[in-house]
Amino acid sequence: MKSISTYEQWQEVVQREKHLLLIVKTTNCSVCEGLYPQIAALEDEVSIPFYVVNAAEVPELAGQLSLFTAPVVILMLQGKEYARYARFVPVKEVLEKLQELQKWEESNV
Repeated sequence: MKSISTYEQWQEVVQREKHLLLIVKTTNCSVCEGLYPQIAALEDEVSIPFYVVNAAEVPELAGQLSLFTAPVVILMLQGKEYARYARFVPVKEVLEKLQELQKWEESNV
């Protein structure tokens, strides 16, 4: 999983990647720390790039994405938000959406 450390870096990633998963954490968030390894484990299940950002370290990204809580998992497709899960993230549902994105990618190659 690659880290995002600036808003400019995020903009470059969104323009470059056809689809991606972004997990947004924050400092001292026990829910974030519990969810992170579960989401990271999904990276082996699909061929979609995963990114992580700490909202406390990149507040501009949090503002631009209207993030008011953490953790948040966002799936992006062609530069637009495809799905968002906040606070209580159903990992199985995230995997299903990731598989949908992967099927979309395979059918549009």
